Amino acid sequence: MGSLQDQLSQIVYSTDQGRVTPEPEPEKIPQGDGVIRLRRETKGRKGKGVTVLSGFGVSSSQLKDIAKTLKKHCGVGGSVKEYTIEIQGDQREPLEKWLSAHGYRFKRTGG
Repeated sequence: MGSLQDQLSQIVYSTDQGRVTPEPEPEKIPQGDGVIRLRRETKGRKGKGVTVLSGFGVSSSQLKDIAKTLKKHCGVGGSVKEYTIEIQGDQREPLEKWLSAHGYRFKRTGG
């Protein structure tokens, strides 16, 4: 158990500088193996299927740009969740064509 000195060591407010804000942590980007994984999921979506792409290994802002391009290419909606791109519907065929045209290596996973 720490002493009282340890518990009070973090400055919350100082009259010299005002309120002290903690420094933001750098973004932790999951590193991929260079292969984009394509899979179709229906779990938790009331039977509606989505195509999930993972393994890009880029920052969240770059991932949002890629997702916007893919949604426009397929003509459907989608979202970015936890470093994966979800595209509405079974869009594996057009996504494979787009990925191969833009030099990405990809692999179908799941059923």
